Amino acid sequence: MTSFLFQTNRLQLRHMLTSDVEHLLRIFSDSKVMTHYRRTKSKEETIKWIDWTLYNYKAYGVGMWIVEEKDSGTFLGQCGLVPQKVEGAVAIELGYLFLPAVWNNGYATEAATAVRDYAFQVLQLDEIVSLIAPANTPSIRVAEKIGMTCEKEITKWDQKILLYKQTPLERKT
Repeated sequence: MTSFLFQTNRLQLRHMLTSDVEHLLRIFSDSKVMTHYRRTKSKEETIKWIDWTLYNYKAYGVGMWIVEEKDSGTFLGQCGLVPQKVEGAVAIELGYLFLPAVWNNGYATEAATAVRDYAFQVLQLDEIVSLIAPANTPSIRVAEKIGMTCEKEITKWDQKILLYKQTPLERKT
């Protein structure tokens, strides 16, 4: 039986497993989903992503988590917390990627809200960040809906990226 980290009204979030490769490949191989990333990922790259996530669980106690529809267990996407190097320091990023078929249903916002609350209430983090391509309007909307604010534009991954931040004091419910 799978144990869930936490649940929302419609979603359940759980640890990623090596057996999630085909689910994640549906996201990573979709050029529409990966528009704001350098490129799509192959099956081998998806396996490396899972390995990196499993490493993050052990090394940092955080990582991307699988998001499923609570009633059916249907795979929807991933959302979680990952360590990222930002301007020479390690920051914890709240990230999210969902299947296009479930876009515009509020799942990303619902999952990101739960992960934000977990970051501040359970992990007691001082801040979280989101690194978003300037043209990625849907991701910007999610970040702003959960109370994050754009601090500045930085260069990361050889491109311009918006640095969104939030602290527990800035939390909006």
